[in-house]
Amino acid sequence: MTKHFLTRCIFFLALGITVIACQKEEKKRIPMPTTDMSKVSLMPKPVKTVPTHSAFALDQFTAIYTSKGATGFEEVGKFLAGKLKSKIDLEIPVNQETSNIVERIIYINQSDSIELDAPEAYQLYINQDSVILNANTSEGAFRGIQTLRQLVPETSNDTLAEQSIWPVPTGKIVDNPNFAYRGAMLDVARHFFSVADVKKYIDLLSYYKINVLHLHLSDDQGWRIEIKSWPKLTEVGGSTEVGGEAGGFFTQEDYKEIVRYAAERYMTIIPEIDMPGHTNAASVSYPLLNGNGKTPKLYEGTHVGFSTFDTRKDTVYAFIDDVVREIAAITPGPYFHIGGDESHVTKKNDYIYFVNRVEKIVQKYGKRMIGWDEIALADIDSTSISHWWSSEENAKKAVEKGMKVIVSPAKKAYLDMSYDSDSKHGLHWAAYIPVDTAYVWSPEEYGGIPFANILGVEAPLWSETISNIDELEYLAFPRVIGYSELSWSIPENRDWEDYKVRLADQAPFLDRMNVKYYPSPLIDWKKSKYRYETIEKD
Repeated sequence: MTKHFLTRCIFFLALGITVIACQKEEKKRIPMPTTDMSKVSLMPKPVKTVPTHSAFALDQFTAIYTSKGATGFEEVGKFLAGKLKSKIDLEIPVNQETSNIVERIIYINQSDSIELDAPEAYQLYINQDSVILNANTSEGAFRGIQTLRQLVPETSNDTLAEQSIWPVPTGKIVDNPNFAYRGAMLDVARHFFSVADVKKYIDLLSYYKINVLHLHLSDDQGWRIEIKSWPKLTEVGGSTEVGGEAGGFFTQEDYKEIVRYAAERYMTIIPEIDMPGHTNAASVSYPLLNGNGKTPKLYEGTHVGFSTFDTRKDTVYAFIDDVVREIAAITPGPYFHIGGDESHVTKKNDYIYFVNRVEKIVQKYGKRMIGWDEIALADIDSTSISHWWSSEENAKKAVEKGMKVIVSPAKKAYLDMSYDSDSKHGLHWAAYIPVDTAYVWSPEEYGGIPFANILGVEAPLWSETISNIDELEYLAFPRVIGYSELSWSIPENRDWEDYKVRLADQAPFLDRMNVKYYPSPLIDWKKSKYRYETIEKD
């Protein structure tokens, strides 16, 4: 009988209820690890979970293998290994010949199953000796490893084995998303956020299977992306922000790095240049663009609706052509967001004329136009997408035109809304949105938009009241986790009483990632060894 066989026997014996071990001449009870897969707090909840009530012994004798020649699969395996290293400090080789004994494997397999025809579908089979992740695409495999990461416990099991062992509960998971588009938006215009901040947000979002990050890159208070053919946009328009701080902007190299980092996590970046309103920063930089009849000045406040481009000037469209061309060239995703909201000083006919012309520019550069729900007033075609934030009537007009709709109703989905009247950050012009209100609604039924017309769900975070990553996290977490479930999980798997228990169990991950989340008193948060400070509950 080999030493490793004895180790394995000891581990599975430890899965019993009353194993007693002798350590340092004292007897102590070895705690039973979680072996019921259905009891693990997975976020978002998978379509189907079938537990088999045992455990896979993740330890130093485990290796990861991926399908040979399958595009992207080895990279997914290496991503998983890196995340497990950071979580439990365990080095797991990927597709390597190793001198170490390999007793258990994690195999990430490219399948050709017709059951996995959705691009992000995956199946996870876990038994005592192997973990098999099946997916037809590397994107599906990537979603699957997020689930596997959550199944790995934070701490190792207390056994007689010489090495640490992390018991992963056995069973089967069948999963795919309810909506293909599962988004979050970050406003970097009112307050600027660095590349490092955006990367951290991407990491957190991708863990919960969110696959779109919409960047609001321009507004009255700042222009945040370099346009080489119009350099004053960042030199002048990027020089300030709400409250008068220094502002900032992304160079095109910065932006490409964000796009690259997101792509590694199978996340699409959607750039937004808001127009014809919300354009003061652009008009200060180049006054020839201005159409409100006033001399533009740098703006550090939070009022909206006072700015507009001159929608009847050809030079404006030459400018927009340059902006869309440069950004589209470094944005591999299929979308370009033109804003289009709150253009209060733009005459209706001028607004319609503007949106019609800009749609053609966006299409010229191979992108599909998205705009806030007001764009449905224009004569646009069915390939453009309405982003519903305010007007149910506008959303229904978009449906009548055959358009897809992104569901982001401010009363339910805006992350910048305060939790309650005691919240440290946020606004409440739309509503107070506590954690339960953020979760207890159905995008499939809200407002009567047909399911077939819903592209997906997005949770926007406007930055009037936040200026750093800690404040961003306070408003985004934990609510964005609920939006991830509303967009991934099927309605019959969504239940507040079940969800709030699973949400409480996210505390160890959030603490390990140093997320300054709002510890809602509605949730009985799980205590975590990673908690770096005592957070006073509001």
